[in-house]
Amino acid sequence: MVSNHRQQASSNGTRSLRRRRFVKTVGTVGIAATVAGCYGGGGGDSALQLTATNEWQNNSEEITQALYDAGLSEDIELEFISGGETTDEMQNQYSQWLSARQEKPDLMAFDSGWTLPFIARGQLQNLEAELPDGVLDTVHNDYFGQSVETATGPDSELYGVPLYPDFPTIQYRKDLVSDAGYDWEQYRSDPMSWEQFSHELKDVFEQSDVTYGYNWQAAPEIQLSCCVFNEFLSSWGGAYFGNPEENLYGEIGDRPVTVDEEPVLDSLRMARTFIHGTDAPDTLDEFAGEITSTEAFQWGLSPSMRPFTDGDAVALRNWPYSININGVEDALGEDMGVIPMPYGVPAGEGDYPGTGGSIGALGGWNYSVNPNTNRLEDCLEFLEALTSEEFQRANFELVGHIPPNPEVLESSTDVPIMSRYLEPLSFAGEHTMARPATAVWSQQSDPVAQEANAALMGDVSVSDAMSELRSRLTDLEESASES
Repeated sequence: MVSNHRQQASSNGTRSLRRRRFVKTVGTVGIAATVAGCYGGGGGDSALQLTATNEWQNNSEEITQALYDAGLSEDIELEFISGGETTDEMQNQYSQWLSARQEKPDLMAFDSGWTLPFIARGQLQNLEAELPDGVLDTVHNDYFGQSVETATGPDSELYGVPLYPDFPTIQYRKDLVSDAGYDWEQYRSDPMSWEQFSHELKDVFEQSDVTYGYNWQAAPEIQLSCCVFNEFLSSWGGAYFGNPEENLYGEIGDRPVTVDEEPVLDSLRMARTFIHGTDAPDTLDEFAGEITSTEAFQWGLSPSMRPFTDGDAVALRNWPYSININGVEDALGEDMGVIPMPYGVPAGEGDYPGTGGSIGALGGWNYSVNPNTNRLEDCLEFLEALTSEEFQRANFELVGHIPPNPEVLESSTDVPIMSRYLEPLSFAGEHTMARPATAVWSQQSDPVAQEANAALMGDVSVSDAMSELRSRLTDLEESASES
C-alpha cells in the first residue's frame, strides 16, 4: 500500500508538486524538531497548523500524502511546526500558548505522560460531542485501553486521539544468542523471568566478543522515572502509589506512597546486581551480575542504543522506533530478535492488581485540539483520518509508529522490518503500565529519577533512597492537595 505512495511520489510530478505546496515544515531536529520561536511558519490562517513529532517532521510529505489518501480533504493545507526540542519544552510551550488563548496551533501532539494535566485545567477541546459516533466507538472500544485512558478526562470523555502508543521490548543479537546455544524466539509471547534472562544473557555475553551485555537507561532523568524504574518495580509486584487500578491517576494526597515496600526494593537490588555484580552490597545472589556497564548511569536512549546498532552489545531495552533503525540491513537486519520485557514475579502474584508479569512502561503521543482554534471542523477531519486503518498502516511503515488499534497492528504483516516482530509487539502492547501522570507528576518525576539513580549507583542504600523518595513524594502530594 505505502510502496505505491512512494512510487506515486517519484513518478507523478503533478502530485509531488502539489504535496510540496501543501506542506510547510519548521525545524528538523529534537524530539519534535527545534523550537520555532513563535507558532507561525508562514502558513498563516490558510494552513491547519499542528505540532509534530520529529519522525513526522522528517517525513512530512509522505505523512501528509498518507493523510490525504486516508480521507483528509486535499483542500486542507497542513503546516507542521515544532513545539520544542524536548518533551519538557513542549509541555511548557503548550502551557504558554493555551494560557494565552492563542488560536494557533490548531492541533497539538501531546506526550501521553502529560496530557491529563491539561485536561484537568480545562485547556483542551472536549471531543465527545464533536467527533462522529463511529470514530468515538473505534477509539473507546478498539484501541489499546491504557493509551486511551491517557487522553480521557475524569468525566470519561475523550480529549485526545492517540497517534501511537509506545512500549519497550528487549532487542537482542539473535545470532549471538543462537551461537551460545539458546533460542529466545520461543519467548516472543511467553516472557522469561529476569532471573533466567540475566543468567542466559551473561553466558551469551561471555561467549561473545562484544563490549556490552544488556544496555538500558539509568541516567537521572525522565526515562528512568516514567519508564525503566516503573517497569522494574511493576514487574516485581510493586507500585508508586499502591493499587494502580485505583490510585494511578489520583486522588492526590489521599493515596498511599508505596515506593519503600519490599517489591520495589528488590527490583532495585536486582538492577544493582546487573551493574555491580553479586559481591556488591544491596544485590541479589540469584541473579547474574555485571551484565550492564556502569556507563548506564549516564545513558539516555541514544547513547544506550548506539553500541547495539553497531553490533557491539548483546541486548537493548528500547522503544519501537529503534526496531525500525536496528532492523535495517545496514545495521543488524534479520540478526536482530525482539522479545517482551522479562518479569520479576509471575503475572497475578504481585502485591497489587495489574502488577507482576512482563510489564513495559506506556509511552506514546496523542493529538488534541486547541479549544481556541477557528478551524474546528478541519481539526475533526484530521482526527478522523488519523483513526483510519489505512493511515495507521502507512504511519507504521513510514516512521515505525505503533498503530493504536491492536487489530491493525496484528494485521500489518506486509510492513517491512516491523512485521517481523508483530507477535512480541502485540504482547507488549497488552502488558503495559502507565506512569502516574497526575497534575503533580511533573514535580515528582525528578525526585523519582534522582533517588532511583542514587540507589542504582550505590551512593546510598536502596532502603535509604526509597525512604527518602517516599518522604519527598508524600510532601509533594500533600502540598498539591492543599493548593
